[in-house]
Amino acid sequence: MSLDAVYKAMADPTRRRILELLRERPLTAGEVADRFVLGKPTISHHLARLAEADLVYGEREGTSITYHLNLTVFEELVTTLMALWKGEPGEPP
Repeated sequence: MSLDAVYKAMADPTRRRILELLRERPLTAGEVADRFVLGKPTISHHLARLAEADLVYGEREGTSITYHLNLTVFEELVTTLMALWKGEPGEPP
């Protein structure tokens, strides 16, 4: 996991909203797009950035992809942030 990629992916408010939606349940790319006024290509771009940061992963089902949160990355992120908060040595910058 690259913390830089995670921070960059989470810096965008649309991506944070997508993560909130996926916290409720896995969604297809179309279901995610239906919840925004943005175009489907824009939503696909955001999903790709989240996947590159390993925050989400997709499972292909026929012609659609269902996206899920990658909870392992969130657990690692929280552990790293807690170590930084406590002043413990963490991942080098």
